[in-house]
Amino acid sequence: MDYFLGGLLSGAFVEWIEALLAIVGAASAVAAATPTKKDDTIVGTVSQVVDLLALNVGHAKRK
Repeated sequence: MDYFLGGLLSGAFVEWIEALLAIVGAASAVAAATPTKKDDTIVGTVSQVVDLLALNVGHAKRK
């Protein structure tokens, strides 16, 4: 990935993109692995934040 993006972009911008992709990937894994508990408001709130970070919106959201 460094070679591909390094040719097009350079410096800190590439690092920000890689960090953002890592965060979205990790958030997607957490969102997929944790069930939503509707009766627990704290877990529900955290789950909503994780879904937002994982870009689980619209049709990508679990039902």
